[in-house]
This record gives sequence, structure tokens and C-alpha cells, in this order.
Amino acid sequence: MSLNIRNELPEDSKRISAVTAQAFEREAHSSHTEQFIVDALRQAGQLTVSLVAVVNDEIVGHVAISPVTVSSGAAGWYGLGPISVLPELQGLRIGSSLMKTALAKLQSKGANGCVVLGNPDYYGRFGFKAHAGLELTGVPQEYFQTLSFGGELPTGTVQYHESFDATE
Repeated sequence: MSLNIRNELPEDSKRISAVTAQAFEREAHSSHTEQFIVDALRQAGQLTVSLVAVVNDEIVGHVAISPVTVSSGAAGWYGLGPISVLPELQGLRIGSSLMKTALAKLQSKGANGCVVLGNPDYYGRFGFKAHAGLELTGVPQEYFQTLSFGGELPTGTVQYHESFDATE
């Protein structure tokens, strides 16, 4: 399998929506609105990093990173997600490749760090850890994790862009 990770192109948006919908279709923890969130982030100009995974000239995965705000005023923090891979290709390290490339790209843009909401066992592999001083309202602490790119970890409450409320 030949995997290529590249920046999203304008003509990729429909395929990204389809891949994202399929990736989350059977996930119990999902709101099943992830594809709408990505579209809303794109329309709002909030996709700081948007990468696709391509196998045999077909998009099979996607990752989005967008700015977040921290109540303490800490700047340069971003939220990773959604990240999606077609169900039949999950477990083949495509998601890991998307994750590593996206985080490296974010760091090269001068970001201070990144937050993610998700499984601590999975995201911990990439250096994400729960941080008691940083929270996402209504979410158990262990599922909201941070990754600092060298600076001090901020404290406060994180707010994602309003695009995360998209339902269609």
C-alpha cells in the first residue's frame, strides 16, 4: 500500500465529507456530525491544518486542526479533530501517519500546543496527556488531553470554534 499525505485541495471537500461520515458512522461516542463540522470549519476559514491520506489516488483519510481559545488568554493553541480513516482501512497506521504529519505541520507554524478530545490510550501514543489545569466543559478530564510544543501549559477552559456546533 502506497500512502501519500498531502494538503487538502478545494476539489477534495466532497470526498472528505464522505470519508468522515463513513469513519464515524458506527461510533457510539459520535454525534455523527463530524463531516458537517469539517465543512463549517472550512467555510469559516478555520482549518489551520487540513490533510488527506491518499492510497491508490483515492482519499481514504482526513485530519483537521483548528484554533481554540483558552479562557486565560493563552495564544497559539489549537484543537485536533476530527480525524478519520475509512473503516475498512483502520488499524493500518493511516491515522497515525495523518496525526504525526499534522502535528509536525502545526508545530512548524509556530503553535504553542494542541488539545484533543478522545481516547487517552490512542492519543497518548502521540504525547497527549490530561492536564488538570485545562478543561473542556462537560468532558471528563482524562478524555481531554494536551500536547505542548515546548512552552508552559496554559490553564483555563478551552472553547472550540462555533463550527463544532454544526449539525448539517
